Amino acid sequence: MPYWSLGFHQCRWGYRNVSVVEDVVDNYQKAKIPLDVIWNDADYMDGYKDFTLDLVNFPHAKLLSFLDRIHKMGMKYVVIKDPGIGINASYGVYQRGMASDVFIKYEGKPFLAQVWPGPVYFPDFLNPKTVSWWGDEIRRFHELVPIDGLWIYMNEVSNFCSGLCIIPEGKQCPSGGEPGVTCCLDCKNITNTSWDDPPYKINATGHKAPLGFKTIPTSAYHYNGVREYDAHSIYGFSEAIATHKALLAVQGKRPFILSRSTFVGSGQYAAHWTGDNQGTWLSLQVSISTMLNFGIFGVPMVGSDICGFFPPTPEEICNRWIEVGAFYPFSRDHADYYAPRKELYQWGTVAESARNALGMRYKLLPFLYTLNYEAHMSGAPIARPLFFSFPEFTECYGLSKQFLLGSSLMISPVLEQGKTQVEALFPPGSWYHMFDMTQVVVSKNGRLFTLPAPFNVVNVHLYQNAILPMQQGGLISKEARTTPFSLVVAFPAGASEGYASGKLFLDDDELPEMKLGNGNSTYIDFYASVGNESVKIWSQVKEGQFALSQGLVIEKVIVLGLKGTWKVSEILLCGSSVSNETKTIEVSSKEQMYVVGSEDEGESKSFMVELKGLEMLVGKDFNISWKMASTNVLSMAGNEVIAR
Repeated sequence: MPYWSLGFHQCRWGYRNVSVVEDVVDNYQKAKIPLDVIWNDADYMDGYKDFTLDLVNFPHAKLLSFLDRIHKMGMKYVVIKDPGIGINASYGVYQRGMASDVFIKYEGKPFLAQVWPGPVYFPDFLNPKTVSWWGDEIRRFHELVPIDGLWIYMNEVSNFCSGLCIIPEGKQCPSGGEPGVTCCLDCKNITNTSWDDPPYKINATGHKAPLGFKTIPTSAYHYNGVREYDAHSIYGFSEAIATHKALLAVQGKRPFILSRSTFVGSGQYAAHWTGDNQGTWLSLQVSISTMLNFGIFGVPMVGSDICGFFPPTPEEICNRWIEVGAFYPFSRDHADYYAPRKELYQWGTVAESARNALGMRYKLLPFLYTLNYEAHMSGAPIARPLFFSFPEFTECYGLSKQFLLGSSLMISPVLEQGKTQVEALFPPGSWYHMFDMTQVVVSKNGRLFTLPAPFNVVNVHLYQNAILPMQQGGLISKEARTTPFSLVVAFPAGASEGYASGKLFLDDDELPEMKLGNGNSTYIDFYASVGNESVKIWSQVKEGQFALSQGLVIEKVIVLGLKGTWKVSEILLCGSSVSNETKTIEVSSKEQMYVVGSEDEGESKSFMVELKGLEMLVGKDFNISWKMASTNVLSMAGNEVIAR
């Protein structure tokens, strides 16, 4: 996935004209809430027809002016596409599709269905001619509107009708007006084959229905005689592959695609969201297990509609939802046509929670992007169940109300109404609060702890033995990724000896391939150790040219869990004493507070030490070390400046 896709996304079905979309972007900026991507649902289309533009509500010149403005800011624009192609003799997309014979057949004719434009035919993405035609239509539309990604929807396939249908004579279908889902075709059931009416039924709709209910009949045919019965589950997957190929050809950049329908392998081509979820506490809770499952299924870029798609969502739910959704791999607010507005700036408390939670997300973008690279290389999910990192701690096996990002960052959100505390399970070890690193939870054997969680507060904890690369954040990823880095080094709290490691991947995210060895990417392993009253932190860089070309620096290191004293006697940077350097290093320290746990630790203490002003190049190996003085070698009152 491109770097910008890890930023925050805003969408709604019901942004009826360009001015409304402009207003949304402006309000996010006024509220100082991060936003990377603005979306349009079907509102921008002419009569819900793919690859068209409503020139009344989305005048071409005005839309292009808006896109030029946001593109200069670094923001992106994504629009929806449904697979159903409206049957209309004056519609060029339909004309070219018929000429190329690209549609799924039933009894030798294109199969007739109904979706938003009314009567439609469905493209057969197993047909090479369809892939070429689809790519050409995307090229034509991209020349009209310079989109940055595509959202492929209704691709299960979803059909408002069932069975074999004809367009009724003497009545308008659909009748016009507001969007609706009622079938207006004349249809009859197809039950004359064992494919359409097998001796078993499915219960996907709440009642036992034929396999072809509200979709393509299973006796329909794809390219080369493949039955829909055998191809149904890969329709969305095949569309994602065709769309990925098309965007890559048109843009020459790494594509971003969001697909509702997925299959094994979809994660290589598309992100996924979990469909039209409700704005309820139950849907908020279920969003976590759904996200974790999809990561295990091989779809790492996944999330649910933040604040719920429908119906009206109470402020409290939206407040708590952004505290979870800010840490989904794919983080998007989306709402229904008929639902009240749910942008994060609509409520004061929600805006505050958004600034807090998304503010942390944008600091963590380099960490999330590195997890994106790890998912690409190994298949490991971005968001993971706790048992992935703690397989021997069996108490976490059934846990779906907390989750990890990577192997070491744990999110423990509020998921129930009226709660200002959260019961969180902490596997054995030391856990540091990311919003106040002086707070540490020490869990010797692993157990539940009750944590304060007032409004606008989300509990995010970093596990011991980890090194977390962070940047300074911002309101857009383009700016955030240029800011100086910090390294957060987490040792076991109060341990005499300890070890930690982390990693960082950086690249030109517009390149189609995400890999090392192309001259446009850098990978760094970070290591740290504590022992014999000394701390050492160092890096090993692979392919450092890209990071060097970006001028990226590590400006600060924060070391957590140090035992005994915070006093620093001498700092060595790449083997040389800092006292011989021209730079100024600011050293500060705070005692850490054992929020819960450490019941068997007696009077044990630990400290957080911060070194600021380092200016170490990310793309070059470094090592930094210092002694923790046991005597009053240096006189400090919580803050010291070491200068040449």
